[in-house]
Amino acid sequence: QVQLVESGGGLVQAGGSLRLSCAASGSIFIFIDAMAWYRQAPGKQRELVAAITQIGSTNYADSVKGRFTISRDKNTVYLQMNSLKPGDTASYYCNFHQKIGAVENDYWGQGTQVTVSS
Repeated sequence: QVQLVESGGGLVQAGGSLRLSCAASGSIFIFIDAMAWYRQAPGKQRELVAAITQIGSTNYADSVKGRFTISRDKNTVYLQMNSLKPGDTASYYCNFHQKIGAVENDYWGQGTQVTVSS
């Protein structure tokens, strides 16, 4: 059974840093063409925070550019978050996108809470 296990969330003061990790069990990292982090704040839609492709190309939401860094190592994806702001408070979810020919699958972590106090 495939599982994505997240860790690293918590409570931090504005200006602080956190590092999120998401590790996959099983063999889903085969044919994974992209890994990403999303977040969802109460009452808001889930939004893309950062993504990284198989070849290491990255893209970021404008709101986190210059503060967050996404990276990957084999079957683990990381999100280094610096200069955190109260507006970054949300549940953060990792996503692994698998593509095998014409078949695509998305796998999600259970979510980890990040709370930034002012």
